[in-house]
Formats: sequence, structure tokens, C-alpha cells
Amino acid sequence: MSTGDLFASSAPAPTRNATSITLLAHCDGGARGNPGPAGYGAVIAQEDGTVLAELSEFLGFKTNNFAEYSGLLGVLQWAIDNKYTRLKVVSDSELMVKQIQGKYKVNSPDLRPLYEEARRRILHMDLFSISHALRHKNKTADRLANEAMDRGMGKTATAAKATPYPQKASEPAAPQRLDPAPQRVQAPPPQGEMLRGFVRDGAIHLLGGKSLPDGVFVKIIRE
Repeated sequence: MSTGDLFASSAPAPTRNATSITLLAHCDGGARGNPGPAGYGAVIAQEDGTVLAELSEFLGFKTNNFAEYSGLLGVLQWAIDNKYTRLKVVSDSELMVKQIQGKYKVNSPDLRPLYEEARRRILHMDLFSISHALRHKNKTADRLANEAMDRGMGKTATAAKATPYPQKASEPAAPQRLDPAPQRVQAPPPQGEMLRGFVRDGAIHLLGGKSLPDGVFVKIIRE
């Protein structure tokens, strides 16, 4: 192992056909409720930015710190399974990063087994480092972790892969327009027909019970 390794060991390294490519992995974990429905996400890429894998797993009812450690373990296992031995990890969990770096003690009995397992997997690496970054620099891993929690909670995929946001509620049907009852329209008299009547109080009264439809122009001739 290189001098930059966190956990030097005199034990022989596992036999492997390793690649010399250095991976850069961003991982994140979370729990809604702490403890609550938990999941982790990670994106693994080459240093030139070529993405090799995206991990997203629901963990059940766990704590935030459990989920953060699970993200690190997932990244380490992927690297081991795919014969990569050079790994740089970025996480927004300051607690986990400083525990792995040896700056903080691991006092939690729930985290201790995860910490020990991470140490064992790190021994498979020829080069390993872990650093802390604020959440806004860990957006993809954060999204993948939230997608895992959504799946575990039975929500429709959050997708960028399906729809990352709650689906829009169906809009109520537009109210049906009620047209007024059809009105009887009396046909206008044939053009040029002479109708007889009289005027009273400014209104025209036709003889024979006839009436004029709206919009008809009339010519009044005094007899």
C-alpha cells in the first residue's frame, strides 16, 4: 500500500488482477426521520469524469449515519468486485469522514461494525483517500439516495429516471356547459310582403296575430 493509505497493514494484500485507474466516488446517505426510511446513493467515475456506475439502495428503517456508512461500503465493494484498487471518496458526512481518517473515535455500538467493515475493505486498496464536501457539491449522490428512499416508501420513481417530483394531481374536469333551451324563432315574412297593423304607445301591433322576429327592419306607411 502507498504511504498515503489510512490503514497500513503487514498482512499480504489479496491476490487480484487490478487496474491502475484511479476512481473518484461521491457517496451520500440519509434517513427520513432519523431513524426512518433510509437509503444511500453513490456515483463512481474516472478522474476524467467518465461515469462508471451509479448506486442507489434502500436500507430499511435506519439512521442517517448508518446510511452514510452504507454508501461508503457500497462504493468500496463495487471497486473490489470490479478489480479497482485506487479510490478517492467524497462524502458530505463530516462525522464518517473524520472517523475513517482516525480523527474522531467511533463510540456508537451501531456504527462500530460498519467502521470495522470499511477498514477491512479499504485494505483491498492500493490507494485510498476520503474527504469531506458540502452537500451542494454532492448533488448526484444525494439525488440517488433520495430515489432509494422514495422506492422504499412506495413512492413513484423520482426520476430524473421517471419523475423526480411528486406527480401532478389530476385536474378536475371542466364544468359542462349548459346551453340555454333552444328558442323558437319565427321565420321572417317573405321579402316585400305587406303586413297590416297599427301603432300604439310607440309599439307596432300587427293584425291577424302575427309578430315580427328580432332584427327585422320595417317600413311604416300611413294609410
